[in-house]
Amino acid sequence: MHKADIAALLKEIGTLLELKGENPFKVRAYNAGARALEQMEEDFETVMATGRLQAITHIGKTLSEKIETLYRTGSLDFYETLRDSIPPGLLSLREISGLGGKKIKQLHDALGIDTIAALEQACINGQVAALPGFGAKSATNILNAIRQRAAYQKQYLWWQAQTVAAPIREQLKHAPGVERAECAGSLRRKREIVHDLDFIVAASNPTAAVTAFTQMPEVTAVTAKGLTLCRVRLEAGLQADLRIVPSESFLYALHHATGSREHNVQMRQRALSRGQHLSEWGLTTQDKNAAPLAIHSEADLFEQIGLAYIPPELREGRGEIEAAATGWLPELVEAHDIRGAFHNHTTASDGRHTLEEMAAAAQALGWAYLGIADHSKSSFQAKGLDESRLIHQIETIRQLNASGRFQIHIFSGTECDILPDGSLDFDGTLLKELDYVVASVHSAFGQSEAEMTARLIRAIEHPYTTMLGHMTGRLLLQREPYRVDVGKVIDAAVVCNKIIELNANPRRLDMDWRHWRKATEKGLLCSINPDAHSTEALDHMQAGVNVARKGWLSRHNVLNTWSLQAVTSWLGKMKP
Repeated sequence: MHKADIAALLKEIGTLLELKGENPFKVRAYNAGARALEQMEEDFETVMATGRLQAITHIGKTLSEKIETLYRTGSLDFYETLRDSIPPGLLSLREISGLGGKKIKQLHDALGIDTIAALEQACINGQVAALPGFGAKSATNILNAIRQRAAYQKQYLWWQAQTVAAPIREQLKHAPGVERAECAGSLRRKREIVHDLDFIVAASNPTAAVTAFTQMPEVTAVTAKGLTLCRVRLEAGLQADLRIVPSESFLYALHHATGSREHNVQMRQRALSRGQHLSEWGLTTQDKNAAPLAIHSEADLFEQIGLAYIPPELREGRGEIEAAATGWLPELVEAHDIRGAFHNHTTASDGRHTLEEMAAAAQALGWAYLGIADHSKSSFQAKGLDESRLIHQIETIRQLNASGRFQIHIFSGTECDILPDGSLDFDGTLLKELDYVVASVHSAFGQSEAEMTARLIRAIEHPYTTMLGHMTGRLLLQREPYRVDVGKVIDAAVVCNKIIELNANPRRLDMDWRHWRKATEKGLLCSINPDAHSTEALDHMQAGVNVARKGWLSRHNVLNTWSLQAVTSWLGKMKP
């Protein structure tokens, strides 16, 4: 088991012990041990191989034995037994934002609360507000968090949904009698949030296709079953619909099921204006007895109503049909255009892999460069670097580049906290030693819209800021964005010639795709960054490219599609 996973499990044990009412010293011991692992600068593998775990402050004999067991086997009986001893309803309360083990125990002891439903009722009837240490504001916040959770439960990140959909699509393609099979709906349009899955199949034997679909191992329940439409519930929680059509209708059905509704309405109106009738079954003249026009691709469909091909990502009814009618649509950025990324973390802060491991992984992707932007000192929860540690990292990167060990070039940067007043966490004397600076908010999310907007603009105006990181601070299906005037922030970035990041973490995808078209028309430059905290997370670039495409971005709008030489030149010109 990896060091970060072990630290997380130790924190989990601390929380479970709190729920059990164990001695506070015991609880603190597990939390202190977790922090010790997180802050360990020496290579964890080396420490474990040489048996020097107990030499680390806050890790004694008992804790080291548990860490060694986790490292060696990936499991711990003590943890399993502890977790099983706590009622599931009580454990579910941890899903409510703002509730830790201590508060959950207080709620349970004082009011007997052991389910989310009971907690909601206690908030409504005033019992929670009356508890010492809670109050009316806390009760309101808990109630809002419960309602947010309920809304989120029927939604899924695109990244999660596509992982579920891909093997089902492949199974459908190889099912008896199936000629073609594709995903449709919001998944195909690459929406950041997906509510359900849609599959379109052309099949010579509909019964066999339905049987294959309903008997897949991922299916837990069949909720509707017919010869042309089938609906199931998947093990992952998603609902999935299968629509079976004749092969000659497949492309029309795929276009219709891909949507969006707004796009489809506008497409039908476009066809009607040309004396045609478009439906999920075909394209005909107004003569209803006429046979549908045969097409060989979706591009043919668009061409027949006088439009350039519109990629699925753009089919949102937001001006794509008007643009396609003029023959102009952007040549959207592709994943293979990416040459590197700038917002990435290492074990120096809260990453899971070393500088060298991150460089090797980026090189294996075929990238030309990689930027390292570990957290700054105010992000203490993420083991942020102070001045001396950052200076050491800068020198390490310089030496690594000079060594020729990697073909990839490593840029030295920082994810520098934007403090509540808009100033940066490091002064200019240190920041000028870096190749670039990602300025991000990690605190004081509750500021007013005016305060947060002014805060971000002040950070953008700092001479050493290169780009603004995850602009609204949102965590999809987990945390709402803080209040900020996006338009004013974009305008400030354009005036100051600064970049706004498109954070590719599937839970962020921030700045939202709905803002990018107008922003790039004003001249804003984007950098798609994975915010990678591990080598595996570099793959999240695909989610960022999806959002960039939805935002109408081309290669020339994205800094990290540029060559190493062009990026180096641009970064040099941006430094004061």
